[in-house]
Amino acid sequence: MRQQQRSSRGHGEAERAGADLRSRRLGRVRLRRRLGAVALHTLIAGVAVLFLVPFYWMVTSALKDTSQIFAQPIQWWPTPARWDNFTRALSYPGYPFLRFVWNSAFYAGSVSLGTVLSSAVVGYGFACLRFPGRDLLFGLTVSTMLIPGIVLFIPTFVLFKHLGLLGTYAPLIGPAFMGNAFFIFLLRQFFRGLPRELADAARIDGAGEFRLFWQVMLPLARPPLLVAAILSFMWTWHEFFAPLVYLADRGQYPLSLGLFAFRAQHATEWGLLMAAATLATLPLVGIFGFAQRYILGGITLTGLKG
Repeated sequence: MRQQQRSSRGHGEAERAGADLRSRRLGRVRLRRRLGAVALHTLIAGVAVLFLVPFYWMVTSALKDTSQIFAQPIQWWPTPARWDNFTRALSYPGYPFLRFVWNSAFYAGSVSLGTVLSSAVVGYGFACLRFPGRDLLFGLTVSTMLIPGIVLFIPTFVLFKHLGLLGTYAPLIGPAFMGNAFFIFLLRQFFRGLPRELADAARIDGAGEFRLFWQVMLPLARPPLLVAAILSFMWTWHEFFAPLVYLADRGQYPLSLGLFAFRAQHATEWGLLMAAATLATLPLVGIFGFAQRYILGGITLTGLKG
């Protein structure tokens, strides 16, 4: 009897010792994870601060005069703040800032619309339609992403010159309606991940291929469509090279060319230039802040499908 009690007591002590050991190990593991998370977030915060410094300098320079911008030592905060730089930038003679904003919005919006429509149609065709050479054509389409844009620029320029479209927005907007290889790939992957039963049910109900695409598949593809629209808009908003080559009339300039022309003739008025640059950047910051979750969600959802 006493031996049983001693053995049971020893067994209980061993279990308690083992539980204490496991608890200490688990505590050390949790501590290491927390320290790793703190270190990772500290690193990310430091990198974020480094990326925000140029933006902060642009915004604060928009509230300074030239002497404050080039002051030594560096003056990190304007004293006093020159809020009139923004109003002067908006109404500077010879540089219709609001006109430039409208041109950029029209240009970027048209490119986004053309990119979304054309890429959705082509991506749906590669994903849901069966025809000879489909995979070969898709491979060729994706391989065009390896071709530098500058290689295609001269033949494209010659083409639009012979068509008599130089000096208009047609060379800038027209190619967007021919599709974008990256967004075609993105949308094709999404369409491949949709259940085929949806398409089969729509065909049984008598829906044609276009109606199936427009009323069934396209509404389901809202996340990647938003990604394509937002990214193409942001990429086009500050496009500089193509408008510089194709446009000649200052009244047609987007913001990128308007700021360049302003700097070329008023290089000494850095406060006004920074104010105009800040106003040109704010729409993109607002769009990205509003649509960030849609961008990340759309790309993640597309990557998990197909």
